[in-house]
Amino acid sequence: MDRYGPETYGERIADVYDEWHRAMDPTDTVEVLVSLAGSGPVLELGVGTGRIAIPLAERGLEVHGIDASPAMVERMRAKPGGGGIEVTFGHLADVAVDRSFPLIFIAFNTFFALVTQDDQVRCFANVARRLEPGGCFAMEGFVPDVARFDRGQRVSVMNMDVDRVRLDVSQHHPVDQRVDAQHVVLSPSGVRLVPVVLRYAWPSELDLMARLAGLRLRDRWGGWNREPFDEDSAKHVSVYERPASF
Repeated sequence: MDRYGPETYGERIADVYDEWHRAMDPTDTVEVLVSLAGSGPVLELGVGTGRIAIPLAERGLEVHGIDASPAMVERMRAKPGGGGIEVTFGHLADVAVDRSFPLIFIAFNTFFALVTQDDQVRCFANVARRLEPGGCFAMEGFVPDVARFDRGQRVSVMNMDVDRVRLDVSQHHPVDQRVDAQHVVLSPSGVRLVPVVLRYAWPSELDLMARLAGLRLRDRWGGWNREPFDEDSAKHVSVYERPASF
């Protein structure tokens, strides 16, 4: 997708992100992360509008974030508690912070916003360098389902009412494991486009990236309730650990 950069998605969706995702309750996510964090501090890759970072800070943790989109972070800053979260702007794969953490995490498929395998491998390597010995990297991601595409494409209705419809329109590029998509909003005021590009990876591929970075898989669940992960799971929460002797 031409002219698509690391900040594009966030800049286009910031004003409606929380509205579109209001059904996502972060309670279970926060509980798991608190249990992994110890006394902190913690680092979120893709901190966005603070959906998870702010509740973590309310639990007494020192929270740092990385994001590519000033518009998303501005939304977080406008919320109670959002101003106290230190944010570094930049590419997620760089993990450009000058300290170590007992917990680094990335939620809601955001890891797949790294649109090349090289960037994903680089992210794992940089996360490993910034984890304390025995520290964890927690990741939430969908399990790829290439059968959802018909002849390499898909159109689905996400929301519809009397004078508005929101569609997801996507193309699948299997060789690159990439999906180019548009959230399309049609209303009397016109057409709104929110582009997104993802490079998906199967859990086994993520495990190999972690091994190359010197991390090992500690836990994998089918969701933030720590439900079992099996062949029917649509997503996974994977926790990778830096060995104490790293």
